[in-house]
Amino acid sequence: MNRTLRTGQRSEVWIASVTGESTLLYSTDRILLEAPNWTLDGSALVLNGDGRLWRLDVSTRELTEVPLTGIPDLNNDHVLAPDGETIFLSANDGHIYRAPFSGGTAERITKEDGSFHFLHGVSPDGKELAYVGIDGGDFTRPGRLMTIASDGGAAAAVDVGQVDVGPGHCDGPEYSPDGEWLYLNTESFSTDPGHAQLARIRVDGTGFERLLESGTVDWFPHLSPDGRLASYIRFPGGTQGHPADLPVAVVLVSTGDWKTPLHTWPLFGGQGTLNVNSWSPDSERFAFVAYPPATQTED
Repeated sequence: MNRTLRTGQRSEVWIASVTGESTLLYSTDRILLEAPNWTLDGSALVLNGDGRLWRLDVSTRELTEVPLTGIPDLNNDHVLAPDGETIFLSANDGHIYRAPFSGGTAERITKEDGSFHFLHGVSPDGKELAYVGIDGGDFTRPGRLMTIASDGGAAAAVDVGQVDVGPGHCDGPEYSPDGEWLYLNTESFSTDPGHAQLARIRVDGTGFERLLESGTVDWFPHLSPDGRLASYIRFPGGTQGHPADLPVAVVLVSTGDWKTPLHTWPLFGGQGTLNVNSWSPDSERFAFVAYPPATQTED
């Protein structure tokens, strides 16, 4: 089922600068927009809403639908290919698809293997995808870190069940710009429910390490294209999963020092705010979405 705004609530698409400033780009009470990506040419953001894909022009602030066929309603996991012409998408049927970013017919990549597949990363060469697999679509079971060839080839190059990363749920696996690491969040560092922390693992399944030890619940680490900075979303301690409609914060750090925030943006949001990589191609800005119950801004 597609998410919708509550009465009086708005979607606010913000652009944050690495220098700490932030600008409201677009606000609407008509559609719940989620999970911005930035296009390769830097001209637009890509979001989902009402099960469809949208393009938001950064200069004109015009929101237009990307026309897709052959795919069920979308969720908030979508990633552009490095060529800028293809987009990979997760749909509500639990499968991953690929489609031309200009619009057209989508092609399903994943097979009927008894799992739900939630896309999060594409390798720098565009040949591989990283996703989270949920066996049988049973969300009481932990997500497993998986990879698959972007043309629909063999899966399971990396699998949490086959490498020493512990039994906890993981999410948000995303490739580093050099293609050597997968960055993610995981609950494997604690037996207490609701304690996701940031981590990384080499693409060959070795070198698993924690990036930050905190008392908050930290999700979705996204590296800038130049690899110097990262953004992530911080939930209150004890939060289970990554729910919507909470006081959260978007955090900016240096990848050389994950413990010291460079800037922090408190907001009302959570699910949909920062699910996928939203960095601009020049590594100077990134986007996120807030969901305040009411605002004075207009479309």
